[in-house]
Amino acid sequence: MRTVFFKMVVLSLLSLSAMAQRKAPHVLIIGLDGFSAEGFKMAKHPNLDKLFADGVLSLTTRPVMPSVTLPNWTSHMTGSGPEEHGITANDWTLQKHTLQPIETDADGYYPSIFKVLKEGVPTVKTAYYYNWKELINPINQKYLDEVSFEEKDEYKENYQKAFDFMLKNKQNPTLTFLYSVHTDHAGHGFGWMTPEYITAIEQADIAIGALLEKLKTAGIYKDTHFLLITDHGGINKGHGGVSMAEMQVPWAITGPQIKRGGLITSFNSNKNTSLVVSKIFGLTKLPESWTGTVPKNVFK
Repeated sequence: MRTVFFKMVVLSLLSLSAMAQRKAPHVLIIGLDGFSAEGFKMAKHPNLDKLFADGVLSLTTRPVMPSVTLPNWTSHMTGSGPEEHGITANDWTLQKHTLQPIETDADGYYPSIFKVLKEGVPTVKTAYYYNWKELINPINQKYLDEVSFEEKDEYKENYQKAFDFMLKNKQNPTLTFLYSVHTDHAGHGFGWMTPEYITAIEQADIAIGALLEKLKTAGIYKDTHFLLITDHGGINKGHGGVSMAEMQVPWAITGPQIKRGGLITSFNSNKNTSLVVSKIFGLTKLPESWTGTVPKNVFK
């Protein structure tokens, strides 16, 4: 009897020790607007290549329709398409829109990953960094612990703020969304696949590389899941249509729970991002209105 009791005590202590040693999950979402699959193939991005070498990369992920900025970023953050969340154009506001969402919170917003996380993981810290002012309109900011907007397509201060936030909250679970629009504006200003557009991608890669080195030095890198996401590609100086140049984008992920799967061709959608983040944090209670899925060949 004493032997059985002793074994139970030992097992309990081991379980408590394992829980104490378990690292708080960190997720960093790196968003580059207008980053086409064609642009990914042409540009040089050694830091992104190194980051996702041990993870999964898709170059055939489908944006939602229309292939426009606000509908797609909202889909990333809400696990749904425009037919559910109701954002069909860049001029959407909470006060003025045509299509009603199929579900809202008490403030009238469609449920985002930030809301779901705050309700499912009370200790989580969330941050949102952006430089296109309309981007945050569909997100209820009461579920965000830190918000920063950087003007005139600048993004380096936000990259520093994202690092500071992750360092400050390294003992807490964190979801950090770090976005830049400068890649998209290079496409609109000079044309997709022009030298200026490719340079914008390569400049972003340099900034990402510097951020990753800081995370390594701070001891945060190994316990972090990294996602690379975008909204749409482009053709000539625009987007919004259904050409493959607009409707195929890169999507990548790496981290402790992710397979070393390399390039995958199985179906993936911008609607799936929040489902993937939810799985990383172990969330099981998700909004019934979410229509995304967890893509195949991603998790171990």
